[in-house]
Amino acid sequence: MTEDARRLAAIAALDTVIDPKSGDGLYAAGLARGLVVGEDRAGVVIEVGAADAALYAPVRDAAETALAALPGIGRVHVVLTAEQAPARPRRGAGLSKAALDQGRPPAPVATDRPEHVRRVIAIASGKGGVGKSTVAVNLAVALTRRGLAVGLLDADVYGPSVPLMLGLDGAPQHDGERLLPLEAHGVKSMSTGLLVGADRAMVWRGPMASQALTQMLTQTRWGTADEPLDVLIVDLPPGTGDVQLTLVQKTPIDGAVIVSTPQEAALADARRAVAMFAKTGTPVLGLIENMSGAVFGRGGAAREAERLGVAFLGSIPLEAAVREGGDAGRPVALADAESEAAAVIAALAAVIAA
Repeated sequence: MTEDARRLAAIAALDTVIDPKSGDGLYAAGLARGLVVGEDRAGVVIEVGAADAALYAPVRDAAETALAALPGIGRVHVVLTAEQAPARPRRGAGLSKAALDQGRPPAPVATDRPEHVRRVIAIASGKGGVGKSTVAVNLAVALTRRGLAVGLLDADVYGPSVPLMLGLDGAPQHDGERLLPLEAHGVKSMSTGLLVGADRAMVWRGPMASQALTQMLTQTRWGTADEPLDVLIVDLPPGTGDVQLTLVQKTPIDGAVIVSTPQEAALADARRAVAMFAKTGTPVLGLIENMSGAVFGRGGAAREAERLGVAFLGSIPLEAAVREGGDAGRPVALADAESEAAAVIAALAAVIAA
């Protein structure tokens, strides 16, 4: 079967799945985006509104079944992405910690974007252990695969894991003015793990951690006038403390992505993270459900996103390849069709890059 014939067969299969709102086939309704059909695989992204995530969950399953029934198709990836337009960020405004504690509108705080950086995206979680750094690393790699110039700032100064996950070793050099980030898999990175050693314990009070973040953010040569950075991903530590507040005070954030696992214990902390960014005037791009599957359950983040009125960006399945890639310094996002998680991360990167 030719490539065109395989694609037409996949479109016909998708149109056997009925859009519950329009009554049209899924492809005819314009909900199936980014259709990819290979010799033995097929993948597609279903894009719906944030309030419709639960309604379209069975539609996603039906689309997966329809594509899997095609002759010769052994691997199918169908990603349900529920989006809503984020609020426009309020430039040049931040919060003092005192104002946040008292819940009063703050006076504007002067902020500066890192030199030659076009966008800054924060990856955050209210709770540790949900795979936030894994998501940050893989999204950074996936964005480079889309042709973007990407930097990754490891702001988790107490537990820096980016050097391990990217396979980085050695100390950053200094060009006389600024630190030069190390590069792996096309991603420029800076981390306290590179500056002081990954195994050294950071016994720092809050102001010291905030100062470390400020130095890495502003004293690293992320880009140049000729080769600016398209996006800087900031991997924040878990929680809603000094480092998070320092970031929103020091630079305009174009958006924050909240990572959570599906269970209630993690979602409760994710709510706090969303609330913190709302109070600081930082747009929340949406929630990502990580480690989705039989162990932790699935669908919790989608329901929580609907309750909070933010976009649900998608679910990354619990998969051994994700852990293995992080341990080996080869993020799973470098894979192609071998990993469902890699396919989902690629789709998430497409949403964030838009």
